[in-house]
Amino acid sequence: MARRVVVTGLGLVSPVGVGVKHAWTNLLNGHCGVTSLANKQGFEQLPVQIAALVPQGPKEKGEFTSKEWLDRGDERIMAPFTQFAIAAARQALTDAEWIPEGDADKERTGVCIGSGMGSFEDIVSTSVSYSAGGYRKVSPMFVPRILINMAAGHLTMKYGFQGPNHAVSTACTTGAHSIGDAMRFIQYGDADVMVAGGTESCVHPLAISGFAKAKSLAAQYNENPTEASRPFDGDRSGFVMGEGAGIVVLEELEHAKKRGARIYAEIAGYGLSGDAHHMTAPPADGTGAVKSMRRALKVANLSPADIGYVNAHATSTPVGDAAENCAIKTVFDGHWDKINVSSTKGATGHLLGAAGSVEAIFTILSLYNSTLPPTLNLHRPDEDFNLNYVPLVAQEHKEIKAALTNSFGFGGTNASLCFTKFD
Repeated sequence: MARRVVVTGLGLVSPVGVGVKHAWTNLLNGHCGVTSLANKQGFEQLPVQIAALVPQGPKEKGEFTSKEWLDRGDERIMAPFTQFAIAAARQALTDAEWIPEGDADKERTGVCIGSGMGSFEDIVSTSVSYSAGGYRKVSPMFVPRILINMAAGHLTMKYGFQGPNHAVSTACTTGAHSIGDAMRFIQYGDADVMVAGGTESCVHPLAISGFAKAKSLAAQYNENPTEASRPFDGDRSGFVMGEGAGIVVLEELEHAKKRGARIYAEIAGYGLSGDAHHMTAPPADGTGAVKSMRRALKVANLSPADIGYVNAHATSTPVGDAAENCAIKTVFDGHWDKINVSSTKGATGHLLGAAGSVEAIFTILSLYNSTLPPTLNLHRPDEDFNLNYVPLVAQEHKEIKAALTNSFGFGGTNASLCFTKFD
């Protein structure tokens, strides 16, 4: 029988705040992290000049300054996506009160942190430098800074963790896959504790240009950035690129109980699927999403009637939101009056490889605090959007005992995580 896995630590670097307390409070209060890029070099001539950026400033204000989170010399060897991951992981480990000193504990602690795009800035700037000056212009830190697995690697070196050292890169499903894979490492005995999640920092003119050319981004809100990301709304027109990191500490249940750890929730189910349909668009009926949600429920040994909340992937794209809505209504057919759905991307934008883990943390906090975060900018849902999408204002729901969170990525990759309250 697979071992039970619980969540004992949380860490966030997000556009709505750095640190779980700041981010959660801002999220519930309807704060939006989307801002203008119009005055930043390189973005002036782009059709899309908005993004959801991690606020820069002192730690005590819920903002990010690298020197407050990193050791001396780290900025030179770590790309921003790795810096975000280290900051979030340090929060999560401190929150879990898990800083092992003995070899036995270090050998039973692993890391599973991924990214969708890694260090886009390093790739672009080094390519330009190489074109201008050749070999002598390439930094010896170039390759170590761009490797997706270096966020996990640096964390293991800082703490001496010698369990699984794993990295996922599955586009916008990365964060969810990272947590789900880490859950399985614990279930099947590869580790007792896993530090897991996703991280991303790729808001760059070339990245914005690429997504804009693909018609993926909201392009008509340059003058009103906070209104751009509008999941499930009839006026949604594309996603808003964001950045950040979400890291959790997962732990085998008896291990956590033995040391008296605080338990936020149990991770009870993990489901995966592939659309086998299109590079960027899901099938209209959301069949891939249906499969991932049903598989997560099967692993959790729960029925649709047991789930009270779905934290949706819903990125604010016309096709994607409609497909996921169809999938949710299919899975929860007969329970539409009891299911509650929201998308926190109205506040955070779309954090790409970090989205799934940041939203998993929001889902965990929803269960732990019996409060559902709102879907911002949801004023006029389409006719088929007839569930409770927690529009504009957070809602208290003490009766909810289990929740799903969805993540879907380019290439048709899907994942759903199921969390339950722990009593």
